[in-house]
Amino acid sequence: MTSERKFITENIRRLLLKEFLMKETKKAGFGGLDIKRTPMGTRVTLIIERPGLVIGRKGSTIKALTHAVETDFTFDNPQIEVQEVQDANLNGQIMAERLASALERGWHFRRAGHSTVRRIMDSGAKGCQVILSGKLTGQRHRTEKFKAGHIKYCGEPKLLWMEEGYAVAKKKLGTIGVKVQIMDPAAVLPDEVKIRKLTPTGETEVPEKPKSEAKPYPTDKPKTSTDKKTDKKEVLDNVAKKAEPKKATEGKKKVDEAKAEAKPKDKKVTPPPTNTPPAETKKVAPEDKKAEPAPATPVAKEAKTEAKADAKAEANIETTLAPAKPAEGPPKKEE
Repeated sequence: MTSERKFITENIRRLLLKEFLMKETKKAGFGGLDIKRTPMGTRVTLIIERPGLVIGRKGSTIKALTHAVETDFTFDNPQIEVQEVQDANLNGQIMAERLASALERGWHFRRAGHSTVRRIMDSGAKGCQVILSGKLTGQRHRTEKFKAGHIKYCGEPKLLWMEEGYAVAKKKLGTIGVKVQIMDPAAVLPDEVKIRKLTPTGETEVPEKPKSEAKPYPTDKPKTSTDKKTDKKEVLDNVAKKAEPKKATEGKKKVDEAKAEAKPKDKKVTPPPTNTPPAETKKVAPEDKKAEPAPATPVAKEAKTEAKADAKAEANIETTLAPAKPAEGPPKKEE
């Protein structure tokens, strides 16, 4: 019986220490406690949401806590360590304290319960359950539960993967108990079975990817920097090949347009070169220069002859119709 009493007194002392530290570190966000006995003394690990409030200025707050643990709870050489919570939304104790404070501030219990479950599931938990018990709306005591995902109530999976937190909300009608249970995102449940294919002897078995997991299996080789470089080169080569015919057609169009602009509209036929020396040309003053008429075509020649004939006919008509002028005699001499 002495050994049983020893275990009971030790557990009671640890529970009282937990309640004391929970009360002292409530504002910092108490997330859990771990007590281990070592040859050097007792190591107390506090899981806190905001470690700065527990340590204090120059470690004053944590020194006061260690002194209280040593004197009030008679632990040998206690050493308190502070550890920050990785994700507060996946810690059962922190979420229970938040839900209790929301109820004390006047939130409706259904609104507070559903919002807590939604926040926990959005953080990646496999399942969660929130239990509220007490005088929720009237004088009669009742219990409300909010669930989501997978929940284990007993057995090894519950001991390994389910984390619980408990808090109390004090209202005018009475107290409301808040209990939060969260399943770890890394939990491996018994119904998750991995099937491996049979392979010939001498080769390693490659397991298949489970349907629930989206990440690749660790045996898959990750891409190295050289693989990434080769992939980039292949993509660039494909893009260049697709762009080459477009560039060629555009280049041909530009060359054709340039040639068309360079060609004159009226082509001049140059005579073939001869070995005879060029004839000497006389320099003419700019005043004596006359524009040489362009070679007349047969149509132009006919038009010119017709114009000349018309002009002669008109001159003959004018001469015939003009009145005859009196003949002028010799000028009279003045006497």
